[in-house]
This record gives sequence, C-alpha cells and structure tokens, in this order.
Amino acid sequence: MSDFDKAFELVIAAEGGYSNDARDSGGQTKWGISKAAYPNLDIYNLTLEQAKAIYKTDYWDKVKGDEMPYPMNVFVFDSAVNQGVAPAIKMLQKALGVAQDGILGRDTLAALKRKMGKEVLSLYMTERAMRYTGTRSFDIYGRGWLKRLFAVSMEV
Repeated sequence: MSDFDKAFELVIAAEGGYSNDARDSGGQTKWGISKAAYPNLDIYNLTLEQAKAIYKTDYWDKVKGDEMPYPMNVFVFDSAVNQGVAPAIKMLQKALGVAQDGILGRDTLAALKRKMGKEVLSLYMTERAMRYTGTRSFDIYGRGWLKRLFAVSMEV
C-alpha cells in the first residue's frame, strides 16, 4: 500500500461521510470535500473514488507527499486537508526552523530530510494544535480536531 493510500484511509476515517452542519463554514460536506471549496461539485452524490482523486491532486501532490519521508507526509497531508495547504506547509517550515514562505521547495525538502525525526514530528503536530486553538470555531469543533491529531499520530 502506498503512503498516499495509507494517508487517504486515515483522512477518510477522520472526515467521515455526508454532513450539512449549519455551523460549519464549509457547508455541505462529504468525505471532507466541502461545497465552499468546490462550489461546482455535486457534494451529495460525490463518490469515494472522486474524493480520492481530489485529495491526490489538490492536497497530496500540492504538499509533495511523494517527496517527503513517512510519516511526515501523512501529517502534512492531513493538515493540508483540514487546515489548508499553505498553512500546512508554513507549519512544517516553522517546525524545521526555515523561512516560512508557504512554498514547499528544494530548501524545505532538504531541511526535512536532514532533520527528520521524532523531534520534528512532535513540533509539527504541536504547531497544528496551536493553530487549531486560534481557529474561529475551536469552541465547537476543537475537541474533534485535537482527537484527530492524536488519532493520526497513533496510527502512523
């Protein structure tokens, strides 16, 4: 099983199926794909295979999941899905102590390969948790988001 397939299974388990929570700024959502992000997509009839294709091109590929070591690629991918691609990259850069420009280029990947280890993995997940606490709807969804962090950490 590829790293992407493993990461996709974890994300789908966290995201779940269809929802239309009025408190969720994403609106109608299925498999974690929201109407707000994909206004021209028929969310209700979205298949798991379609969701997987979106996750591959719009999240995994954008964070260069195939170029990152496991399990950091899973952590960054999950963050990109749940917190946004640019914030996921900036949090990685902060954990690595490199310039936080939101561009996952050669320098960031080289720093990751040099510094990869439990310390960087822990720092990355700490950055994610800290960012969640400043999110507007943390009081509503915070417990679930933090549970997601712990679940992903334990699974990988």
